[in-house]
Amino acid sequence: MNQEKLKLFIKLAETGSFNRCAQQQHISASKLSRVIQSMEEELGTTLFERDNRHVALSAEGERFLSFAREQLQHWETYREDLRSRSGQLSGSVSIYCSVTASYSFLYDMLARFREEQPLIQIKLHTGDPADAIERVSQGLEDIAIAAKLPRFPPGLSFKQFDSSPLIFICAADDTHFNELAKNNSRRSWAQLPMIVSERGLARERFNQWVQQKGFTPNIYSQVSGNEAIVSMVSLGCGVGLIPKIVVENSPLKNKVKEFSVQPDIAPYDVGACVQSRRLKSPLVSALWQLIK
Repeated sequence: MNQEKLKLFIKLAETGSFNRCAQQQHISASKLSRVIQSMEEELGTTLFERDNRHVALSAEGERFLSFAREQLQHWETYREDLRSRSGQLSGSVSIYCSVTASYSFLYDMLARFREEQPLIQIKLHTGDPADAIERVSQGLEDIAIAAKLPRFPPGLSFKQFDSSPLIFICAADDTHFNELAKNNSRRSWAQLPMIVSERGLARERFNQWVQQKGFTPNIYSQVSGNEAIVSMVSLGCGVGLIPKIVVENSPLKNKVKEFSVQPDIAPYDVGACVQSRRLKSPLVSALWQLIK
């Protein structure tokens, strides 16, 4: 059960397709199938459930996926430690963040690191901030910029470096929605079309606020990623709830404005998170120590 087999297994689990995984790994689908079959024979269990179109992890495959990722992390940490003894650090560190976070925090975070560790490659992945903590927990990323959760998952370390209010925004030329919410009543709030994140901390706090106000929201759209909320609000589709820092860094910031009535919602605390055990890696630890 060598490293390459584990990597192929993980990639197949992530893609859910023999053909797509084989193309990405530059091998034939038949060879990939033989590798997986040999792993299943060696383990004496079925790792994937297959049909003509799809492949999905079995229950035992889910367990083995956690094992495979952990083993590869241990191997990378050991190899990085060996390299660090020979002098300057080299290798790669993966970072996950939203597009806004890449504008707002990434330069300050990486400028000194790149100066001190020029041989370490940065692998940057951007996407929905709601996925950040899960990607670190699963071992898909070394470090992520994420919102601080009220109940942080065990085994993760977090460094907060900023805080942003959660605010309602509307289109810059809006008068109708502002007039509608003027009296701040439950009825007026229930009539407003809302554009919110489909999941994540901002959505959880929106749901709590709605429950406290005691009305059923008129959800116009649920979107993935904060930047999409700004786009839809700028078109006059409704009122959006969003971290203020997203608006300040948006190319559409002049197309939106703060709503006339603002919610009493806890701020959006932002920081970096990492699996605590990954701090044994000299590369990950070098970056972590420079985050302030």
